[in-house]
Formats: sequence, C-alpha cells, structure tokens
Amino acid sequence: MRVEVSGLTKSFGTVRAVSDLGFTVEPGSVTGFLGPNGAGKTTTLRMVLGLITPDAGSATFDGVPYAALPDPVGTVGAVLETAFHPARSGRDHLRVYCRAAGLPVSRADEVLTAVGLATAGRRRAGGYSLGMRQRLALATALLGDPPVLVLDEPANGLDPEGILWLRGFLRHLAHEEGRTVLVSSHLLSEMEQTADRVVIVGAGRLVRQGSITELRSGAQGAGTVLARTPDADRLAAVLGDAGMSADRGTDGLVTVTGATPAEVGARAFHAGVELHELRAETTGLEDLYFRLTAGQEQFAATSPTPEGAAR
Repeated sequence: MRVEVSGLTKSFGTVRAVSDLGFTVEPGSVTGFLGPNGAGKTTTLRMVLGLITPDAGSATFDGVPYAALPDPVGTVGAVLETAFHPARSGRDHLRVYCRAAGLPVSRADEVLTAVGLATAGRRRAGGYSLGMRQRLALATALLGDPPVLVLDEPANGLDPEGILWLRGFLRHLAHEEGRTVLVSSHLLSEMEQTADRVVIVGAGRLVRQGSITELRSGAQGAGTVLARTPDADRLAAVLGDAGMSADRGTDGLVTVTGATPAEVGARAFHAGVELHELRAETTGLEDLYFRLTAGQEQFAATSPTPEGAAR
C-alpha cells in the first residue's frame, strides 16, 4: 500500500510548522523520516494519521485519506507515543485494544511473541523499562496486521541488542512481508543500516527524498578515490600525467578526484605501482544529513569558547 503526502501545510498561529510538504512511501521498503528538532516531523505524522487537520494538502493510503479508511486498524498501525495504564499487564493492555477493534483476543499473545515480550506479557506495564514499553507500543500497532506502519522514534530506550532486533524486524516486515514502513528517527547511523529510502525535512519543507545511494551520488558529484601505496609520489605523478587530480596525504594515502577505483587501479598497474588499498570514498548518512539541513535547526548553539582562549 502506497502512502502519498501532497502539499501538506499547517500553521499554529503565526508559526508555520509544515509548508507544502510532499513525499511518497513505497510498499516493500523502510523509509526513514529525518529532520532537526522543530522540522515538522511529528506534525506531519499526525496529519497523515488524521489527528491534525491540515490547512492545505492531503495524505492518502492508496488514494484514501485515513479518516475514510473502512478498516483503519487493519490498514495502518501507528506508534506516536507510549501510554499504558501502569497497573495493567502488557497482555491485558493489548486485549483491551483487541476488544475495541473487534479483533480476537488471541491476537494479543501473537503480537507479544512477535516483539519478544511473550515472557513479560503478564507483568504490569508500569514496571516495564522504556525499551519494553517501546516493544509493547509496536505490538499494539501490529494488532490489526496492517500493511502500513507509521512509527515515531521506535528505537528510543532500546539497548544495542534491541536496536539490532528492531532493525531486522522492520526490514523483515518490509522486505519479506511487503509492508510499507515509515520511521521517524534521530539515530542516523541506525537509519543508514535500516532504511531503504529517506525523506529529509527542514523548517517544515522537503529538503530531499530518495535512496541513500541517490543522495550520496548527488552530494559527492565527481568520484573520489582513496589509494594507499608505498610509492605515493610516483602514483600521484602518474595520475597527474593522466589528467587526474591527485593529492598526497599521510601514510602513503593519495586522494584522487574525478576518477573511479578501476581507472586508478589500471593506471597504477600499468605504471608498476604497488597498491595496498584502493576504494571509493563514500559519504555517510550523518554527513549527508548535516549538509542538507545546515542552518535549519530550531535550537542552534555556538561552540563554547574554552576558558582563557583568545576571543
């Protein structure tokens, strides 16, 4: 099921939270929804789920807005916040939702097992850790077996093992089961390993969307290759004679721009230059994110000046 956001706009008084925002979320993939604090991510997700009425624009699920879905629980599972009655067990929390949605109560045990809470299901939710509450929230979203999941910071509170589990679980839901997964997160390194595509927003507007590979290609422009050799001077000279820009670094490193690893390797081979390392330089999602969202932070601070340093 395809999620399409088109021209979403929302103001709160004089503050424009979201402005003409549009993007798509495709089935069978995990899409990361990224942006600085105050970028309008949560407001957007709430408009997508019909919790806030936009001033303009629309958000649809295969062309149908959330409010018009004939079976919303069986279509979209969402986690925007975690809220449970502290005296109620995780299992009973889910059984309440099952009854409200007209689902068999046996579904509660199924989703508890799916998120790894089968042994903790009869414990009071008030005693759950933050990571366990995140898992319970995800279980709640899965009750209706929906084809679409909309998750706001689902990794908050998870330990490294839990984050690894969540990564595999979301990718399984998307790649193996064909679900549409939209995930808002501040864990950029984790999104780089989890998401197939990303939507980056800043100041309520779309900054960029696409696969991480596409974003890298757009950010890097001409190819950059790193070569390490015991004869860096000769390699730099050979590449320079071939019209390539080659800069000497330390420890035998030569940085080459406007070339591919194959081209650099071929020149080195024909010149008889021994190579110990040859690879294309890649730009990480964190670097891409900061480049694309520079100057759009809601809360920006200057670096502190060390005491006694010149001003």
